[in-house]
Amino acid sequence: MSRFYVTTPLYYVNDKPHIGHAYTTIAADVIARWHRLKGDDVHFLTGTDEHGQKVYEAAEKRGMTPKQHADDMVQPFQNLWERLGITNDDFIRTTEERHTTVVQAVLVMLYERGDIYAADYEGWYSTSAERFWTEKDLVDGKCPDTGQPVHWLKERNYFFKMGKYADQLRQWIVDHPDFLRPDSRRAEIEGYLRKDVGDLCISRPKTRLPWGIAMPFDAEYVTYVWFDALLNYITAAGYHPDPAKNTMDRWPATYQIIGKDILATHAVYWSTMLFALGLPPAQCLYAHGWWTVEGQKMSKSLGNVVDPNLLIDAYGREPVRYFLLKQIPFGGDGNFAHDDFMGRFNADLANDYGNLGHRSLSMIGKWCGGVVPALDEPTERDNALTALAQRTLAEYTEQLEALQFSVAFETLWGLVRAGNKYVDSEEPWRLNREGNTARLGGVMRRALEICRIAAVLTSPIMPEKSVEMLEKLGLPEIRFANLDSLDGLIAGATLTLGEPLFPRMQKLPDSILAARKAAEDAAPAKPKKKKKKKKVVEPIDIADFAKIQLKVGLVVSAEAHPDAERLLVLKVNIGEPKLRQIVAGIASRYTTEDLVGKTVIVVANLKPAELRGVMSEGMLLAAGGREVVGLASIPEGATPGMTVR
Repeated sequence: MSRFYVTTPLYYVNDKPHIGHAYTTIAADVIARWHRLKGDDVHFLTGTDEHGQKVYEAAEKRGMTPKQHADDMVQPFQNLWERLGITNDDFIRTTEERHTTVVQAVLVMLYERGDIYAADYEGWYSTSAERFWTEKDLVDGKCPDTGQPVHWLKERNYFFKMGKYADQLRQWIVDHPDFLRPDSRRAEIEGYLRKDVGDLCISRPKTRLPWGIAMPFDAEYVTYVWFDALLNYITAAGYHPDPAKNTMDRWPATYQIIGKDILATHAVYWSTMLFALGLPPAQCLYAHGWWTVEGQKMSKSLGNVVDPNLLIDAYGREPVRYFLLKQIPFGGDGNFAHDDFMGRFNADLANDYGNLGHRSLSMIGKWCGGVVPALDEPTERDNALTALAQRTLAEYTEQLEALQFSVAFETLWGLVRAGNKYVDSEEPWRLNREGNTARLGGVMRRALEICRIAAVLTSPIMPEKSVEMLEKLGLPEIRFANLDSLDGLIAGATLTLGEPLFPRMQKLPDSILAARKAAEDAAPAKPKKKKKKKKVVEPIDIADFAKIQLKVGLVVSAEAHPDAERLLVLKVNIGEPKLRQIVAGIASRYTTEDLVGKTVIVVANLKPAELRGVMSEGMLLAAGGREVVGLASIPEGATPGMTVR
């Protein structure tokens, strides 16, 4: 039995939960359920972050104390997790004594050791992000995280010596390549760490913010919310800096699942805090992407923030759980559109999985006495189906345990679709007509076995539907056994047809159509776009064209840009003694793995330019403008440095 510890971030109680909160928590729940199914010792932690300026301001607007506000706002989160079937083992609130007392004990220990000190500080402060920024961090004079205004602030505060542990963190990332995932997130933090890592301001004067955990060595200050909240992952696990009081036996976490917007705070702040405490970081910090809604960024002003409760009411919680993890690769950004939901539901759940189960049970009810048939002697096609089931289990397990949920489900659906194709190819209606009962029974048994495998493997994401399917198949419970075999059912067991597991959706529910219209009506009117005059491109003569130097290049390495998702940073051999560094806006079309070893065409005589803080010494030729279709190709046999005419 292996220990498995998974955490979500603590969700801020300044507002109600939305689809992004649900996404993170469902992902953690699925991987926790999977490891429980395998027999591992699982601990799944979630909770709420209840200190900080945004909570204080939200409480003031409601005419409540911050604690009253937090007590009220925690309920929507707990209620939603119950509605979504979330099986967390613990729910921690940062206002609980088990947390606050440990935070204060940690502060005292680090202060006495010299890792916390007092100093004057001035800089640009973002109320929305609750942190200071330097001039170079600002984007158009605003907070780079939230886009909101900042103001100049000078005050005395307490600081954690974060920079003291920066080299240790840099080495940790080198030694533990799976620590930050997906790869683009690791590249982002590596870029962050190339700059000087300063110390972290971890206090707020009570004159400015009276709501927070009091600094134990200075009653005039409260603890910065990020220093406070991050410690929850170990306080909930029993940590205390006093060895006599320390009962922690689960750290490090196996997975800490977060959104990409809080990657730096977890990868840098949290990791260096752990080093200061003599503890290792989590085995893996996995930062997933963001959701847009109907092609737009979620925004209260646009009225398009999706309430997960509405989705559950309209579609049922298990299809919602499935859609969110199937629709996009975990780690990337995705769009939630109700038409896409209906298409996914009908294609995957109704047509593929539901249809295989319902049609097989129907035919067995008509032709095989309504009981699980016996297997017959396998044919070559039967053996191929068994081999596919074996590969499916291995690949599904690998992908799911790497949090590649959509890939894992697509792997499983390959087996489900093969089951439907198998039934069509074997023509059970013909076998029945010919009186070939042994073969008929064998074919239908194998179709049911695929339904059994699918039911067990989807039980972490759709547990109730899995139980329903297994009950139809005469199995009393979900069992992690015989999943690589088409011989796990009980011959002679009574089958139950019942209603289809996933009835086809004919149209979007009325509640969804009404909510969509309300969001459209509430959205501010879009300003009419002025028609742009078409630019007239003046022709150039041959002498001008001759100035452009095009060369064949070979991509030697590629990595994500540290500060721009659309850009990749390449090292390219163009036949010169030194590799060229080229920043290219092709991340929407190519991964870093796609590009290494690829031959490209380089504009070699452009003046070097800095693109979002990284120097670029050339340009690649590609088709499609901003939406890249593909890189320009060149004939085989071309070598780096060869001139292109």
